[in-house]
Amino acid sequence: MTALWEAKGAINFLFIMKIVENEISIEELRKMSKNMFDDLVKAVIDVKKEIMVVDAGMHVDEERMLLESGSHQQDLWGINIYPQIAGEDMVEFDSMVNLRPSQGNRSRGVDDPKIQQKIRKIVNKLIKR
Repeated sequence: MTALWEAKGAINFLFIMKIVENEISIEELRKMSKNMFDDLVKAVIDVKKEIMVVDAGMHVDEERMLLESGSHQQDLWGINIYPQIAGEDMVEFDSMVNLRPSQGNRSRGVDDPKIQQKIRKIVNKLIKR
C-alpha cells in the first residue's frame, strides 16, 4: 500500500509512504533518504504484525497510515533508519510517537530493551541488503 503526501513549505519534498510487509531493498531506502536533511528514512514499526511504513516527513503520518490499516497504537514505534550505516547504528530510536507514559515509555526513544531488540529484528528481516 502506498500513499502520496507532499510537504508544503520553503522546500518541497515528495514522500510516498509505503507499507513494507515483505521486504524493501537498501538501495530503495538510500534513494528515499535523499529527501531528508540527515540522509535518514523515518519509519514506524508495528511490532505485532512485523511490518513497517517508510518514507514520510513525519512519523505521525506513518503512524496514522498503520492505524487506518488496522494496527493498534500500543504496537507502533517510530524510528529513523540510516541506510548508509551498517550494523546497530543504522536504527535510531527517536520519535515523538514513542512518548507513551501509559505504556511506561517516557521518552522519544524506546526505553524497553526487549522492544528495541524486536524492532531491530523486524528491520533486519524487512531490509534486503
